[in-house]
Amino acid sequence: MRTYDLTPLFRSTIGFDRWSNLFDAAFRGETNGVSYPPYDIEKLGEDAYRITMAVAGFGEDDLDVTVQDNLLVVSGKSAEDRDNGKRYLYRGIAARAFERRFNLADHVQVTSASLADGVLTIDLVREVPESLKPRRIAIEAGAPEIESAKAA
Repeated sequence: MRTYDLTPLFRSTIGFDRWSNLFDAAFRGETNGVSYPPYDIEKLGEDAYRITMAVAGFGEDDLDVTVQDNLLVVSGKSAEDRDNGKRYLYRGIAARAFERRFNLADHVQVTSASLADGVLTIDLVREVPESLKPRRIAIEAGAPEIESAKAA
């Protein structure tokens, strides 16, 4: 297995410490082999995204969607709480408890979540404040006057 040293990339960046941690985690493969429940991430537009998760066997009361500090956490209760004494001959619907975490970029907000036909849909939008958007700076002709030269 190869290891990558990204230190040279971060020498010339300021304020991107979180990106450094995300790259490190990605290269270490910190998924722990978790693949349940399966999900898709779609880009719907320039600043709109959608996460779709297959959560068969879960109802609205069994799911919890929370956002805190750029981290979206989707969790589901254990299905054993809902068995009510049922005896299964075969159980093929994997309705075990889960927790799936998504790191959100700055200024990404969760706008809605809905559950239909065993599919959980979470809509997200990136809303960059006007003060952080790029703005054009006018270049003035001529050299600026120095205050000390004016006073003399």
